[in-house]
Amino acid sequence: MREEKLTGRDSEWYYQGDKTTMSKEHLKKHNLIVFAEENFARAVALGVMVKRPLTAWHILIPGMFIFDFLRRSSEIKRYSTLFMFPRKIALDVALDITRGEDRKNRVLRAEGEISEWLTSLKLYSGRLHQGHIDEITLLIDHYSKLLNAEGANYHALVKNAYKNKGKYQVFLNQLASVEKEVDEAIAEIRCENHEIWKRLQAEQTQVEELRKKEIDKAFARKR
Repeated sequence: MREEKLTGRDSEWYYQGDKTTMSKEHLKKHNLIVFAEENFARAVALGVMVKRPLTAWHILIPGMFIFDFLRRSSEIKRYSTLFMFPRKIALDVALDITRGEDRKNRVLRAEGEISEWLTSLKLYSGRLHQGHIDEITLLIDHYSKLLNAEGANYHALVKNAYKNKGKYQVFLNQLASVEKEVDEAIAEIRCENHEIWKRLQAEQTQVEELRKKEIDKAFARKR
């Protein structure tokens, strides 16, 4: 798959199918979803890094803050790319199903894409592959709901798709469960590396905190 710029404002590239048959309404919702997910990914990565305490090196070495800024920017980009890839696939599948493609056949193609992606990262294992399949299966249903909901912004789409906090929380709990399985599979591949697992747990905590805020935004009274 070719390298592409992950930006919500220019996200028309993001859908790999035939955009000529996509309605303007679906394209608008597609872009709202991509932009929201990308912002969420960046917020997770930034939140994890901001919580790291500064070291004496920042005081002793001139230019350390600039170096740290560049390193953090690289880490944010890397996390966002890894976070977005399965979501990109799930959104593509949801759009294709909305346009009438057979769900079973489309999901099979998505499974192949996940396999190729993990292999390219040298992270393939049966457990991790299945974890991502479970993840995108949930996300396909989630994005399908959003694509068929009414709303002028992302949080309005969520509110109108799920109707109440309880139903949306059920989805988020299911998503958190499969994401944890994915993280555990990664840690297993990396031979239970302590630093990797510590980082994955920090990301899980940040995701949980941000999703609580997202629920409040989506189901605010005036929305």
